[in-house]
Amino acid sequence: MANYEYNYELTNREKAAVLLVSLGKNYSAELFRQLTEDEVSDLTLNIATLRRVPSEQRERVIDEFYQMCRAEKYVQDGGIEYARELLQASVGAEKAEELLSKLSYSLQVRPFGFVRRIDAAQLLQLIHNEHPQTIALVLSYTEPKQASEVISQLPPDSQADIIRRIGDMGMASPEYIKEAEAILERSIASMGFSDQTNPGGISSIVGIFNELDRSSEKNILEILDRDDPALAEEIRAKLFVFEDLTKLTNQSIQRVLKEVNNSDLAIALKLATDEVKKLIFSNVSARMKEMIEDDMDVMGPVMLRDVEDAQQRIVSVVRRLEDENEIVINRGEGETMIV
Repeated sequence: MANYEYNYELTNREKAAVLLVSLGKNYSAELFRQLTEDEVSDLTLNIATLRRVPSEQRERVIDEFYQMCRAEKYVQDGGIEYARELLQASVGAEKAEELLSKLSYSLQVRPFGFVRRIDAAQLLQLIHNEHPQTIALVLSYTEPKQASEVISQLPPDSQADIIRRIGDMGMASPEYIKEAEAILERSIASMGFSDQTNPGGISSIVGIFNELDRSSEKNILEILDRDDPALAEEIRAKLFVFEDLTKLTNQSIQRVLKEVNNSDLAIALKLATDEVKKLIFSNVSARMKEMIEDDMDVMGPVMLRDVEDAQQRIVSVVRRLEDENEIVINRGEGETMIV
């Protein structure tokens, strides 16, 4: 039977399905990990029931996604007006307004946009005398690297206090954000603010910790162990994720694998990226690689929860060995590796 392609108007969910199919299973799996179970179920259903889409229409979906990503970046970098100017120059006034209109529902324009245009030293000078809650709010909206550089320069007790306040931060009202912006901007033009947002939380902390030096990280966690052990434990659980195994040297990976149960490894690799699999398999013997691959083949389908649990057990081994100074996690440029 001949295959026919039909050109019809796609819903947003169908566009998401087309995009995921176009990205391929590895990238789609990465995206699925960032979604809720309901979102994954909904997208899976749309992929399964997706009608045939012409290649030209598929390309339009990919191009629309690219343009939306670019528009969002422009907004985050410099605000709505900045984004409008750049988009008008590249895609025209009509298309620019269309893109910004589509973003308006879901995009939260980040307050304190001006702080992302100054360096960490200037930011520290700007906020170091402010109330700790104001400092926590501002750092919640900055890039993790910039926030970590500021936190590293604060007194030890203040470091843990700021991290705790970021973790405890709930919904920030527009009025409070506007008042804090007005105090800090001085002569800097206002960047505007969104409706109620949730700038803090564990995700902000993890991003900051991933850029902190190990000594500041350990100091903060020790103080949090004393003052807020529940928060300290939650941070530790999320601080290093399974995909971050690629931040380890071959020697460190080999040390970790000595502590890992082979069945956990086989289950964990069922949903691992190609990069992680390559790293693991390049650090085991040919015989061990064959055994792991055989285990993965014969175990059949595995519950997502079981895969995540196995990956978390491996992550726990990594964190323990790092705390015991047996391995070092490479946190980026300037990190001295001593293994």
